[in-house]
Amino acid sequence: MKKIISIYLDSFKGLSQAAWLLAVVMLINRMGSMVIPFLGLYMTQVLHFDIKQVGIVLMSYGIGSVCGSYIGGWLTDRIGSFKVQFGSLVLASPLFLLIPLFKEVQSLSIMIFTLSLIFDAFRPANSVSVASYAKPENITRAFSLNRLAINLGFSIGPAAAGFLATISFNWIFYGNSFAVMCAAVIFFIFFNKRQKRTDVKAKKEALANSNIIVKQSRNPYTDIPFVLFNIFCCIFSFCFFQLITTLPIFYREVHHLDDHQIGFLLGWSGFVIVLLEMFVVHVAEKRFSLISTLVFGTALCALSYAMLNYMGGLGWLYFTFFIFGLGEMLTLPFMATVSVNRSTPKTQGAYMGFNSLAFSAANIFSPLLGTSIVDSFGFTTLWWATALTLSFTGLGFYLVLKWMR
Repeated sequence: MKKIISIYLDSFKGLSQAAWLLAVVMLINRMGSMVIPFLGLYMTQVLHFDIKQVGIVLMSYGIGSVCGSYIGGWLTDRIGSFKVQFGSLVLASPLFLLIPLFKEVQSLSIMIFTLSLIFDAFRPANSVSVASYAKPENITRAFSLNRLAINLGFSIGPAAAGFLATISFNWIFYGNSFAVMCAAVIFFIFFNKRQKRTDVKAKKEALANSNIIVKQSRNPYTDIPFVLFNIFCCIFSFCFFQLITTLPIFYREVHHLDDHQIGFLLGWSGFVIVLLEMFVVHVAEKRFSLISTLVFGTALCALSYAMLNYMGGLGWLYFTFFIFGLGEMLTLPFMATVSVNRSTPKTQGAYMGFNSLAFSAANIFSPLLGTSIVDSFGFTTLWWATALTLSFTGLGFYLVLKWMR
């Protein structure tokens, strides 16, 4: 037990001050993660959209996310990650307040597209900041710390949203807007004029010793192995995003949970990740290869979706989310590491933007296809199809990473 505690504490050591400050900003930002997890419920309960209309609106979120990821990566390489992140937060905050004014499918789709375009420009810029401020030997753990903050915020946000929804769904939009503006203010205070790490030589040496070969000149969109890697990331994300699109509806319609219970269930996954991710990543880095970690993590995510077809009680749903959380810990941080290691200092924005784009692209088709499968065949078919797709994705990761190495 003492050894386990010692390893757990070691997983937090050695991270730069800037890495911790970025995590604080991300925590505050994601504490407002109220709108997206409850958007499907808002449209079905308040606006009385049918499930296909819900899929159309959520698809517009995905299209905006793709555009935002590309623009965010492009701008980061030209004007810097600070301006992109600060501008994204400042512009997105008031947009959350405007969402309740749009009550038709077409107008709400345009509003959600605009919001996601601006809000998701933040992601590649933030990833570049994490890589730029991290110590070379701690890049994966720096990404894990950032994700820990995201998931801690995400465990608080949906739980708070579930409570606010019992008062009025409009309060969810107000809370999200307030959290994003607070994140913008604190980010400006912490990072305005802060110098990034200048130890480029050490970082190059660390990357040279990694599993991924670094070249001095490389375009992510013509880097064939990286393109294939991002295709599999996109497929993984397609399955992953059922978590915030169809899963809350599944909880409502099949298990008859109320908003409060759904909020706590969604928050449970984040709590598990907060508690264990740094420890899991620290152990995985030292004892397992990058390939085996990604493949095993993808397999756990596949298992968790298959488990949803067993109609257990509330405890079973919590256990399912626990398995999913373990899989998420072993996949998402290491995907970011592959992207960083594959890039050069001058192309980090483009590489992280492409990787973010792969996740965002899944948002285009994931909600629409997921809701369409449910409408035509039911939730059981959706969960089996998702589990099978993730199984093939794990095989794809194995093959492409062997090629990259």
